[in-house]
Amino acid sequence: MQHIILIGFMGTGKSTVGQEVARQLGCSFADLDAAVVAREGRSIPEIFATDGEAYFRERESQALADMLNHSTRHVIATGGGIVLREHNRELMRDGGYIVHLAASKETILARVKRDRNRPLLQGDMEERVSKLIQQREGLYDFAHTTIATDNETVVQLAARICKLADGSCK
Repeated sequence: MQHIILIGFMGTGKSTVGQEVARQLGCSFADLDAAVVAREGRSIPEIFATDGEAYFRERESQALADMLNHSTRHVIATGGGIVLREHNRELMRDGGYIVHLAASKETILARVKRDRNRPLLQGDMEERVSKLIQQREGLYDFAHTTIATDNETVVQLAARICKLADGSCK
């Protein structure tokens, strides 16, 4: 039984949908960003400000490897930048069923516009989102499936993922 791993750009619903998938399947839910914050004892913006993005990416990779080593099935919500390292993409390919959650730029902006916990979006948010989407183009393509999150409810999206992921954790 493999883990269910949700990847995608920030604001596509990985954490929200992941919690519902875990609820529907009776699995444990793990949020990669929350794991890094818990281990470090400080927020992501604090980590970026003090130690930089490279340090955060290293901690993120370590947390991913630890989560994937669990013997019980988890639903794992990753951070949007987890795909930047080939090693992480390999770990995910080996460790689970990967679902890429996607959304339009407009949907993403509507969802993240008030979130001050995203250090990569400081400044002109629309410009930063456009640039990051362009930089990450194709990096999510290794997923087993892609699901658009723009027009379905969390419950509907989770039900689709549960069917695709084939099974439960109960």
